[in-house]
Amino acid sequence: MPIETTASVVAEVPADAELLAVPYASDLAPAHPVELHLPVSDLLAHYEAKGEAGEIVEVPVARAGGVGRVLLYGVGDGSPRALRRAGAALVRRAKGRETLTVVPPDGDVAAFAEAALLAAYSFRIGEAGRRAVRTLAFTGADPRALERARITAGAVALARDLANTPSSVKDPAWLAERAVETGLPVRVWDEEELRADGFGGILAVGQGSARPPRLIQLSYTPEQPAERHVVLVGKGITFDSGGLSLKPTENMKTQKTDMAGGAVVIAVLRALAELKAPVRVTGLVAAAENMPSGSAQRPSDVITHYGGRTVEVLNTDAEGRLVLADALAYADATLDPDVVVDIATLTGAISVALGRGMGAVYASDDALADQLVAAGQAGDDRLWRMPLIEDYTPALESSVADLANVEAGSRFGAGSITAALFLREFTGGRPWAHLDIAGVGRSTVDEGTLTKGATGFGVRVLLEWLSRA
Repeated sequence: MPIETTASVVAEVPADAELLAVPYASDLAPAHPVELHLPVSDLLAHYEAKGEAGEIVEVPVARAGGVGRVLLYGVGDGSPRALRRAGAALVRRAKGRETLTVVPPDGDVAAFAEAALLAAYSFRIGEAGRRAVRTLAFTGADPRALERARITAGAVALARDLANTPSSVKDPAWLAERAVETGLPVRVWDEEELRADGFGGILAVGQGSARPPRLIQLSYTPEQPAERHVVLVGKGITFDSGGLSLKPTENMKTQKTDMAGGAVVIAVLRALAELKAPVRVTGLVAAAENMPSGSAQRPSDVITHYGGRTVEVLNTDAEGRLVLADALAYADATLDPDVVVDIATLTGAISVALGRGMGAVYASDDALADQLVAAGQAGDDRLWRMPLIEDYTPALESSVADLANVEAGSRFGAGSITAALFLREFTGGRPWAHLDIAGVGRSTVDEGTLTKGATGFGVRVLLEWLSRA
């Protein structure tokens, strides 16, 4: 189980609670009366508490047959972001305990509980490591808010699980099987069907591997007729060696997570069904393994994408855009969406621009960009809008094909921007956004809601946006 912690509602604080969490504000006033050996405000002042989000003062208390603990926790300004920090800190402090009884803070309980559940996530092969607190018992919380938190955290955990799975297990066919397990209508193209239907980009990227590529389509249709049809497209590179344009060894160690965008699409579609969201959504995951071999594509090869456009492959390590291009072209030609959003760990360049704390959004439509940025702020998958600079489009020129997959030379150098411009060529002029999550798709620390490895970034922003839609 990726998240072992469950959340439940209890009517009141049990008198014998062995581990009790009580919030306090910056004025050091607790939100629930609790009897300690000193007045709570004096105790907090002694520890020089400030009420900051995530600040915890642990106090031993007498309990029948032993000693219990009261965790006095700060909530900062009470904003959703502060409550998330507080919820995550509490669960990390309670690691290894059976039950944590929580007096919830005022404000966004769903955000607080969601963060607490995400902080409990772990991915282990074997039984090593201390387990998270097993049960979070919230006193008097809104059950609907907890259910929303459970579904959202579960979707993020699923995306993390898929991305964290070793590539010795995970290949395109395995990823398709996980999509089928969602219970949604699923269509899968195998290599013969991909060839017959003209998905030249997916085939070219996957031809160097002994494990053939797949295109995975998931469909969610609400019970009531929906006004809009949204297509989500995810990059599903189950391992990226770089192909013949081989990555350095150090860069290859994290490449089992190069299908994080595809994992997000699968997780979001499943969660939408649980939430009964009132919007029709089709998910596409373009899955391939990018490996070097005697059958791998070569730099200077020209491939023909779905719909007939040709691309000169100058760098086989710029493979994500090649599989996404096929899926985007198919969505435009066949699915007739009102809006298209793709998500991918696409470029190392975006990490240089935005670091590890914020994802990038490129968009052909200002209203769509604003909606996604706002949803990211609300859902705590923060996005920064990046420009589609038209002056950089000559970077896509090829002397032998319609497009090149990377710039020949270093005249422009804007790797993330030119990658987005490349993808735009396959959207048919529809409202479209591209989320580059290469910087935020993986974490190197256990901190807050994050655990080392895949982050599931993108699930919360897309669920927030689609719920609003």
